[in-house]
Amino acid sequence: MAEVKKQNWFKRTWGKIAKYFRELRSELKKVVWPGPKQVLKNTGIVVGCVFAVGVFIWLFDFVAQIGIDALINLFH
Repeated sequence: MAEVKKQNWFKRTWGKIAKYFRELRSELKKVVWPGPKQVLKNTGIVVGCVFAVGVFIWLFDFVAQIGIDALINLFH
């Protein structure tokens, strides 16, 4: 039986890195990139949601502050 010689560490590692980038390139060719209209629409949705959540947090904070102030004044 002949012994099978392992490749050195550098060749194995470089081979894995090269394989990763070949597969990455192959997968990126399959991506369907959105058009400008779709990007604009999605951006508008995100900005709208961020604004809505910000308003909700502001309102909750405002109501909570009024409640805490009322409790403090009640027991002060």
